[in-house]
Amino acid sequence: MATKDYYETLGVKRNASAEEIKKAYRKLARQYHPDVNVKAKHAGEKFKAITEAYEVLGDPDKKKQYDLFGKAGSHSGYRSAQGANPFQGRGFEGFDVRFGGATPGGGAGFEDLFGDLFGGRGARPRGPTKGQDIQYAMEISLEDAVKGIQTRVNVNHDTITVKIPAGVDTGSKVRVAGKGESGIEGGPPGDLYIVTKVRPHPYFERKGDNVYLEVPVTFVEAALGTKIRVPTVAGMIQLTIPAGTQSGGKLRLKGRGIPHLRGGGRGDQFVVIQVTVPEKLDAESKQLLKDFERMYSEDPRGKMRW
Repeated sequence: MATKDYYETLGVKRNASAEEIKKAYRKLARQYHPDVNVKAKHAGEKFKAITEAYEVLGDPDKKKQYDLFGKAGSHSGYRSAQGANPFQGRGFEGFDVRFGGATPGGGAGFEDLFGDLFGGRGARPRGPTKGQDIQYAMEISLEDAVKGIQTRVNVNHDTITVKIPAGVDTGSKVRVAGKGESGIEGGPPGDLYIVTKVRPHPYFERKGDNVYLEVPVTFVEAALGTKIRVPTVAGMIQLTIPAGTQSGGKLRLKGRGIPHLRGGGRGDQFVVIQVTVPEKLDAESKQLLKDFERMYSEDPRGKMRW
């Protein structure tokens, strides 16, 4: 590490790429940084040497000057044809090896690099920086997801009115611009994101923007057909059950589902018919069914191939 050649200091070849130079510096900086390796002898001197090398080789303009005026293996004090040291006054003389000390000259991006190496200690943003975004979890009912709501939330000790649009689902994000963390050095504030979770409904099942509802009917209603009232997400309606409807059959109510979150229109509601069978029958009812069975000649399993 005591060698004066910057390529040798970082342990890279003279034709090494910028990424290879950076990778070599990161490895050595982790090894010899005084804040990390406090027990190593001469760690500060070694760290200063590799930092000085990266200050030059990590900057394209300085690296070009170094390659033009320097020699591999030569001593320090590279000079131009006029005898001037092209690196003099670039910040090496007073470089503080303590983390968070004086910033070395040039534009090799040390603050950003140190932030990556040591978890952000001492890294400082340059210029105005946007504030952090905030996520806020909110649980709502299916009815609220269908119609949309306006509510108030408390974020950063500030009460904010938030509009949840119709059609949101679990995992939907509603952005409230400028209501996140404050910006740094005059930068704009971050944004607030409301992440919704829709509670399960006691009888509606949501699948995308469609809604499913199971409705029980008697076998007489299914056989003869009837009209019944059923709920939708927008209120009660009258539904016609066609004669001969089978258990498990689906009746589609077009446009009676969830509003599309992006764009107009709505999903559909599907009514799933469940034909119920009476569990208890008196003697007269049993006889009526037996009489009906004698008149009903169709075999429902006749077409099965088992």
